[in-house]
Amino acid sequence: MEIFLTALFIILGFTAFYLFHQRRDPQNPPCISGWIPWIGAGFKFGEAPLEFIEQARIKYGPVFTVFALGNRITFVTEEEGIDVFFKSKDINFEHSVQELIEKIVSVPKDIFFSFHGILYGLMKNKMRISHLYQFTEKMVEELHEQLETLGTDGKNDLFNLVRNSLYPVTVNFVFGKGLYPITHKKIVEFHEHFQNFDEGLQFASQMPECFIRNWSKSKKWFLTLFEKSIPDLEKYKPSDDDSLTIMQLITNALRQGTSEHKAPNYALLMLWASLSNLATVACWTIMFILHNPSVYKNVMEGIVSVFGEAGKNNIKISEKDLKKLPLIKWCVLETIRLVSPGIITRKVMEPMKILSYTIPAGDILMLSPFWIHRNPKYFPEPELFKPERWEKADLEKNASLDCFVAFGGGKYPCPGRWFVLLEIEIFVALLFYKYQLHLVDPFPKQSLKQLMGVQRPVTSCRVEYKCRK
Repeated sequence: MEIFLTALFIILGFTAFYLFHQRRDPQNPPCISGWIPWIGAGFKFGEAPLEFIEQARIKYGPVFTVFALGNRITFVTEEEGIDVFFKSKDINFEHSVQELIEKIVSVPKDIFFSFHGILYGLMKNKMRISHLYQFTEKMVEELHEQLETLGTDGKNDLFNLVRNSLYPVTVNFVFGKGLYPITHKKIVEFHEHFQNFDEGLQFASQMPECFIRNWSKSKKWFLTLFEKSIPDLEKYKPSDDDSLTIMQLITNALRQGTSEHKAPNYALLMLWASLSNLATVACWTIMFILHNPSVYKNVMEGIVSVFGEAGKNNIKISEKDLKKLPLIKWCVLETIRLVSPGIITRKVMEPMKILSYTIPAGDILMLSPFWIHRNPKYFPEPELFKPERWEKADLEKNASLDCFVAFGGGKYPCPGRWFVLLEIEIFVALLFYKYQLHLVDPFPKQSLKQLMGVQRPVTSCRVEYKCRK
């Protein structure tokens, strides 16, 4: 009994000391710590994370710290903090994501740090905007093939329609033909496992794999798939490096560094990165356009002016054509603004100043694109879908609007951002050229629970389509 009481007093003493210490240091940001050791504010934060972030900003100001699950997480929400987040030499991207990568795809720490810079450079070069237009013709042909499966008219869940069209095209670009299944049964199996993996990833980042069995099962399914498919992928050896798929480039780099055995793990990471947000953003873009009749009307007028009235022909789309349809790109970017990820993250490596606060080394520094994009100081009438606001951005020079941070920034912005924009632009143009569409179900609300990745619809939404005459 005495041992138990002594242990209890020690635990309570440490807890009291920690809470007192957190609240008495005026140089640190305000800290939301909770009263349970290690867990801290984890339960409250996990219930409704995006609402928690915004309420904390309103209560504590533009910089605040949350203690949860043994981590100090400091949020920055205003322009000065954003500037530091992307430009300071005292913070690091790789250290902020290494543990996550190890948990979700089992890439060890030493291999991740050895190859991240090399692999990022390969992907960035492969998917640079000037290079991607070389693949436009092939992308258009494959999207035509997928749209042919819809027939002349019908009614379908919009997300399924988009997923069935974009997934095979994207997988072929990243991995080469032969990986994506061709039978209905295998396609359904692929989709189910990817959905399990994608939706469970946020939990997998915080829990041991044994507690999320469905997610673990899907992870192992994909790793097995890639172990079988990568040897076949490598049989193709073109002389021109530009014709190599992204996965071939990654496999070659890993082989040179004697880490070829981790190619399936990196393949899974690439699959998730390329598919996770793609179909959701495309789905939201179509819903926003159809939900705003004046925008839909203007989009169709642009498409007709470039490609003509009827939607029967398998049109070609060039870089020149897309430049004549800026409204489609504006719609995609405005959609991304409204459904952006809950957080992006960095690791504080050395003590640093933000406003009047000192952020200690070891803190996880977080920024919320979702809420920054809803700040009326940066985006007037932030809750409205206003694609015309993007007319001010110099998209010809690949410049964005100030404080648009959905693709990250600094040394490691998203290397696939131009590919995502281009593919969705082309898909929307082809879909709206070929079909008249309208939403069957009410416009869905956002889930507001996605910290990693874009926000998903709470409910499904069906679309009715019919070939244009």
